[in-house]
Amino acid sequence: MGRDDLTGEGGQERRFRTLFISDVHLGARGSQAERLLDFLKHHDADTIYLVGDIVDGWALKVNWFWPQSHNDFVQKMLRKARKGARVIYVPGNHDEFLRNYYGTHFGGIEVVEHTVHTGIDGKRYLVIHGDIFDLVVQNARWLAHLGDRAYDFAIRMNRLVNMFRRWYGKPYWSLSQWAKQKVKNAVNYIGAFEKTLAAEARRHETDGVICGHIHYATIRDEQGIRYMNCGDWVESCTALAEHEDGRFEIITWTQPLLQRPKPVAAVVEAHAA
Repeated sequence: MGRDDLTGEGGQERRFRTLFISDVHLGARGSQAERLLDFLKHHDADTIYLVGDIVDGWALKVNWFWPQSHNDFVQKMLRKARKGARVIYVPGNHDEFLRNYYGTHFGGIEVVEHTVHTGIDGKRYLVIHGDIFDLVVQNARWLAHLGDRAYDFAIRMNRLVNMFRRWYGKPYWSLSQWAKQKVKNAVNYIGAFEKTLAAEARRHETDGVICGHIHYATIRDEQGIRYMNCGDWVESCTALAEHEDGRFEIITWTQPLLQRPKPVAAVVEAHAA
């Protein structure tokens, strides 16, 4: 979990039973849609859950930003649905405009408030974005919007830092993820969010919960409930995958495949030739 994952030998596609993707934030300048498109070139599944904040309506209201890569991702999801994949969209707070369309289909993509995913082993998981359990979002929207602006600024600064890190051959580093692990209030917030979502899963009589919203990917047990967060495609570039044997894994895709060094074996063979 939590590692940069490689495709199989020769770079062939890895296929999963299910993929869960959240917090892409299309329409926001911080969205790393290009990395997600690269990830989807090498990973596919029979069922794909879009677990909220796929489109960032908040950002689009302030400043329209829609590059080709954002449109390409939408078109890719529509093509997958046309070709027979089941694509389920669970809106979040940034794409709350879609909450008026529960029960409808857009190009074969189902829009639902929340749903239950049944694993290959029969275990049931509540799939929900999670923002309705965020007291700031629900009770102080102005503060949530202010925090969103501050987060965008941190993302821009983080990109500048990583530009210098790339020059010196250093790996990708996330300021926000570091702060979430080090700052006491952030740690407490994440812990409270996990406990609340676990309690909601128990209320739905499910074995676990799969969510997004806080941009912090993890798989852990919380109060006897399996808590799984997809992460995001703004910083951490993570997706949650369910293997055909029922195992769940967080895949991190911060370095596109084409930029990765060749495996040692391949380099040795090249020199031998």
